[in-house]
Amino acid sequence: MPDTTPRGLTRLAFGGDYNPEQWPESVWQEDVRLMREAGVTMVSVGIFSWALLEPAPGEYDFGWLDRVLDLLHENGIRVDLGTPTVAPPAWFYRAHPEALPVTAEGVRYEFGSRGAICHSDADYRAAAANITTRLAERYGEHPALALWHVHNEYGVPVSACYCDSCAAHFRRWLADAYGTVDAVNEAWGTAFWGQHYTDLAQINPPRATPTVGNPGQALDYKRFTDATIRENFRMERDILHRLSPGVPVTTNFMTALSQCDSMDYWAWGREVDLVTNDHYLITDGRRTHVNLAMAADLTRSVAAGAPWLLLEHSTSGVNWQPRNPAKAPGQMARNSLAHVARGSDGALFFQWRQSRRGAEKFHSAMLPHGGTGTRVWREVVELGASLDSLSQIKGTRTRADVAVLWDWQSWWAQNLQWRPSEDHDPRERADAFYEALYDRHLTVDFAHPESDLSAYPLVVVPALYLMTEAAGNNLREYVENGGTLVVSYFSGIVDEHDAVHEGAYPGTLRETLGLTVEEFSPLLKDQRVRLTGPDGSELTGDVWTEFVVPGAAETVWSYADGLTAGRPAVTRHQLGEGTAWYVSTRLDAHGLDALLGWAAEDARIAPRAELPRDVEVVRRTGESGTCTFLFAINHTATDAKVPLEAHGTELLTGERAAGRLAVPAGTVRVVRLDG
Repeated sequence: MPDTTPRGLTRLAFGGDYNPEQWPESVWQEDVRLMREAGVTMVSVGIFSWALLEPAPGEYDFGWLDRVLDLLHENGIRVDLGTPTVAPPAWFYRAHPEALPVTAEGVRYEFGSRGAICHSDADYRAAAANITTRLAERYGEHPALALWHVHNEYGVPVSACYCDSCAAHFRRWLADAYGTVDAVNEAWGTAFWGQHYTDLAQINPPRATPTVGNPGQALDYKRFTDATIRENFRMERDILHRLSPGVPVTTNFMTALSQCDSMDYWAWGREVDLVTNDHYLITDGRRTHVNLAMAADLTRSVAAGAPWLLLEHSTSGVNWQPRNPAKAPGQMARNSLAHVARGSDGALFFQWRQSRRGAEKFHSAMLPHGGTGTRVWREVVELGASLDSLSQIKGTRTRADVAVLWDWQSWWAQNLQWRPSEDHDPRERADAFYEALYDRHLTVDFAHPESDLSAYPLVVVPALYLMTEAAGNNLREYVENGGTLVVSYFSGIVDEHDAVHEGAYPGTLRETLGLTVEEFSPLLKDQRVRLTGPDGSELTGDVWTEFVVPGAAETVWSYADGLTAGRPAVTRHQLGEGTAWYVSTRLDAHGLDALLGWAAEDARIAPRAELPRDVEVVRRTGESGTCTFLFAINHTATDAKVPLEAHGTELLTGERAAGRLAVPAGTVRVVRLDG
């Protein structure tokens, strides 16, 4: 089995993307001197260097990279070495223009950005395999090499191509997946609108059509695109495994739902030796630290709970959003250590030295344009020292309290055209439910709908429009065996082909929830409904309502107005040893908190009201629970106190801690608990 931790890295990873090719060699000595001052332990090199490594077809220049890797090794800095296949050279595209991707409207992109690749193109695949082979042969045993970094951020900025090469590849994929054209017709329901095929050769990608095309075809094309890109990753990975045994291979994910929606990361997590992730704060008015926590929890879950690695984030502002504010003093450290709390064995940045030219010259870096006299540099040095003091947590695992079900393929299906309401956004519901759990100070694992859920007292389903029979059976067994389940509206509706499950809504969840839904009744823009409970409590819903018909389920809140007035809005069903809750409208934050409070009682999860809002408490434990590290992260402007269940040592200050831990405003404390 391949190694899963960077080779030779005994401390937490700290550093960033290093692009020495952007600078004269006279700067390199200063770079490594400052890296040592900052406590850098690993850097990523060569990710966008194909044109320099192979300046003409079959002509190679490795001399500069030899000198860079040797210099880093001499200074004790490990290397995450990239295969530069995200950015083929201009000469390659001149010889093979068909390797540039084509949009659904038939427009072929041009060279001049990054990630402009048709992943079905045979010439691209051959060229990528060749440069990867050359790198592995030359550097596979280099003493600085800690990790191989294939490509960069697959799926960003473009994943799907609709050219003729992709059309032929798609037909081969369909033949492998379905066997016959009749099976494709059945899966896609092509009897509707006269879309029947008599030969696989008649099928093209879902290119632009006068009105909505076939949703089954569109969903399968998303699967095909993801699988095709993954084929190319596996090709490079297998070359590296063969020529550089013992060195783990990764590619940097973008698991945050705010950043990439085209990759099925459950599948990708099984392909890499070490899960790594890039995360950038989205400054859209939300609480950015909650999105960060969610992305970190999602990444850890893709890693099956094992330690992972934050391969990129920013020291301060980025440059690609409409508005790019700087991070506040101390925020960089809080962001970094929040990822570490939730399972990352380090924190790396894009990038080491801020670029003077190119599209990202205003993107922050570890070493800013202003140099070592800047606030950012001082905070970088402080963070390096902090991570060094936390080295003993390396390899420990984050403990979760509850699970949230998420499936990228369901997200793809939900986001196809012509759904009952454009206002229902599965990402928004996932964010909202996660935020409600976060505010109850519960640490979340994400889980695939067909995975083993028996370890979790509470499982939440914020948006699972597509649900297989296997997933439905899994949830029923989970509840019957004593679990507590919370399901939000428009879940369990279709199967893996986007076909509505036979019978009444909600398909495979009818028995588990103890109800049926006669009809969806989405609300108009800005329309709201009131919900009333038996104790006189009131909640508010918007976007969506349903005509719910309770079977064995009991009504907890009812609609007080609107078309569904008098009907159940929130139900509770006791099934076997467990309980299943269903909410048929979009609740606001207050309503979600009330709902999850009731469900937490069923799950016997004790409230943690003694913790202030926006003060995170997360635990990492060693193998077999041999040691516990408590992370307390204060995102507020007010000093906080966090109760400790045992005495311990605070690792960032070296002080002993007992009773209630003082966490000053905007800071992080990490306690190794005794025992």
